[in-house]
Amino acid sequence: MTAPSRRVLIADDHTVVRAGLRALLDGTPDLHVVAEAGTGEEAVRLALALTPDVVLMDLRFAGTGQGIDGIEAIRRLAAEAPGMPVVMLTSYSGRADVVRALEAGARGYVLKAGPPEDLFRAVRSAAEGGFGLSAEVVGGLVGQVVNPAPELTQRESEVVRLMADGHSNRAIADALFLSEATVKTHLVRIYRKLGVDNRAAAVSEAVRRGLLELT
Repeated sequence: MTAPSRRVLIADDHTVVRAGLRALLDGTPDLHVVAEAGTGEEAVRLALALTPDVVLMDLRFAGTGQGIDGIEAIRRLAAEAPGMPVVMLTSYSGRADVVRALEAGARGYVLKAGPPEDLFRAVRSAAEGGFGLSAEVVGGLVGQVVNPAPELTQRESEVVRLMADGHSNRAIADALFLSEATVKTHLVRIYRKLGVDNRAAAVSEAVRRGLLELT
């Protein structure tokens, strides 16, 4: 008996990536791409209009001005089309990004560098009402539970606070009477402890953990 075809909407800002994903998914008997979106807003609009079985969503959309990212797109779909499965397909594997996506309502999280089988499995699981997480993502989450990242030191907390206020590395260095190189070293340690890879995610994760309160 032939498996039912699952209709997939691809949302990614890179045309070449979308073309590759379309070829990959359309080459699989039970998966079929119904449309492509290049921005978060377009992804929401097409998803609401076409009601695909699964939305394959990029995390960040570069070069889209003030457009929404994948997390916000998931939130909007969760509000306007409850139950529509969204799988995050991204290059970012930081714990904070994974948690934010799942909290927003994603039914899966897969890495672009992973094997195609991870992608297929996640799409099928999401379409059937389950969750689809790549092995690397699961390993990262389990690792954080078994060996949680240490808390920030007082100096690291000060750096995060200044980052949240929009200060550059140079401004942080001046405010704390440090060298810019020392500030960069603190940032590396902060990113590692929080499981992130950029300033915005560091601030977001610090707030989520209760390490920072925004006023």
